[in-house]
Amino acid sequence: MREADTDRHGLANWLAEQWGEPTDVEIVRYSTAGARRRNVVFDASTPSRQCRLVGTISPNTSVEIMSMSDEVAVRSLARAHGVPVPAVVGASDDPAMLGGSFFISEFEAGETIPRRIMRLVDRIGHGEQIVGQIGRSFARLHEIDPKLAPVSLAAGDYPLTQAVTDVAETVGSLEAPEPTFAYALRWLDSHKPTEPDRLAMVHADVRTGNLIIDETGLRSILDWETSKVGDPMEDLAWICTRMWRFGRDQHIVGGLGSLDGLRSSYVAAGGQWDDDRFRWWRILTALRWGTGLAGQAVAHLDGSFPSIVMAASGRRVAEMAFDVLDQIESEVAPT
Repeated sequence: MREADTDRHGLANWLAEQWGEPTDVEIVRYSTAGARRRNVVFDASTPSRQCRLVGTISPNTSVEIMSMSDEVAVRSLARAHGVPVPAVVGASDDPAMLGGSFFISEFEAGETIPRRIMRLVDRIGHGEQIVGQIGRSFARLHEIDPKLAPVSLAAGDYPLTQAVTDVAETVGSLEAPEPTFAYALRWLDSHKPTEPDRLAMVHADVRTGNLIIDETGLRSILDWETSKVGDPMEDLAWICTRMWRFGRDQHIVGGLGSLDGLRSSYVAAGGQWDDDRFRWWRILTALRWGTGLAGQAVAHLDGSFPSIVMAASGRRVAEMAFDVLDQIESEVAPT
């Protein structure tokens, strides 16, 4: 496999430069990394060390949301404040080694594939425990002084207003009109709550699939490329999106457990919960993901990022349109 050979040689050469000694690399497997990036699990050995690592590689800079160096800075900042994140070994924005920017982190054992996580949770029965760990992790993340974040994460003082503006631009650029999204956009604008009185570091993509979970519970939170400074309630709403439940609608929080469990653990750890903003963000994030899925499908069709994963995203747009309408109709009542 040409890609595996390229990755093996590139990783070995880069680590040898960093560590100052000959390095051998053996690819263990490729694991999922969404539609944009690839993750390669590998064993690295030198005369003085042996370890299992993970390389996260972005093969196409045109679809990068954040530079690898900034993502590493955010991950390290979160880890230093008690958020479970794998330690970073190194990073590079130079495409010479692997054909794109990349970072290498320590390997963390556990499940990331949602269906496997659901089976594990059913077997162990620790879904509510995991939800509590997620709530406490959010509280630790949101208490970080946003001034410590990379400059590229800086945002305005009005994250709700900015979110409406951003999604309006996306809705207006869709290849095919979607009346549901246009209606939801007007609803969000006319029902916008008061802006938060403080901004926070926000991951913006914590969900089942971006978590490492094992028999003991939550091990790590992955994929920090969407991080920003914004409203902490966005994080709490996003993980409650119906799509991340994978058919387990009775478990609102990522198909794992209850909204009460998320709220109580977050507040107990020092987080400040706001029901109005939480409900509003649930509709906004569902709308945003619907437009994001449509955009991924277009990226495949126009050839800018040909991928079966991107292509398949288009079939889920109708689901998000339904979810948006359902939430507006029920005023986002927990179900």
